[in-house]
Amino acid sequence: MATRIAIDAGHGGSDSGAVYNGRREKDDNLKLALAVGNILERQGYDVVYTRTEDVFDSPTEKARIANRSGADFFVSFHRNASPYANTYSGVETLVYTDSGVRAELARSVNEELEKAGFNNLGVQERKNLAVLRRTQMPAILIEAGFLNTDADNRTFDNNFDAIANAIATGITNVVSTGNGSGTGNRTYRVQTGLFRRFGNAQFMLQRLIEDGYEAEIVESGEFFAVQAGNYTSLEDARNAQTQLRNLGYDTLIVTA
Repeated sequence: MATRIAIDAGHGGSDSGAVYNGRREKDDNLKLALAVGNILERQGYDVVYTRTEDVFDSPTEKARIANRSGADFFVSFHRNASPYANTYSGVETLVYTDSGVRAELARSVNEELEKAGFNNLGVQERKNLAVLRRTQMPAILIEAGFLNTDADNRTFDNNFDAIANAIATGITNVVSTGNGSGTGNRTYRVQTGLFRRFGNAQFMLQRLIEDGYEAEIVESGEFFAVQAGNYTSLEDARNAQTQLRNLGYDTLIVTA
């Protein structure tokens, strides 16, 4: 079974996103999302889209679309904007937490976009974005340059094909095609919870053990993550994730 990637073109319909000199973020997002999705499809990935035309869904609904699709990864396309035009330049990629597969994926995309002509502004955590907070799979949000910076718009337009290919390469550098072979020596676990209180993590751990899973608590900064399994292939991790979801767990796949 091919790896499934959810592609989200940010904004849409009544929500234009950032606007600069008549240029609308929602249009650039859709154009780039479709181009990257097309490249991934040609490479054998199973691609699902939150939108393929100029329509509006809330960010929460976009996360639901991805979750219902059973996607293994989620990539959201946006363009940045600053309070004053021509102030900042470059790409950055946003994640809910800067750890695991999502962090690796974000950095891979940024590095490839830097080769395509953008400044690399790094990876940033964002806890308040529904498409990162509510998705049940590793998720990233790409800010493909500043819409209100002329130099970034020139890069976006003149290097568009290179940018689309760079993002696709950044994704495939990390994401398995689902043939069961995994990616290098990477090990995967299925995370079922991230808690501030150790007691809550212990409760989740006990639940997993009672359901027959090997699991452990892993400290992650100020949080306690509960993770099950230790899989050498992404396919095996995805199968375990499906089983856990069927038991009612909220899950995501992380690297050990």
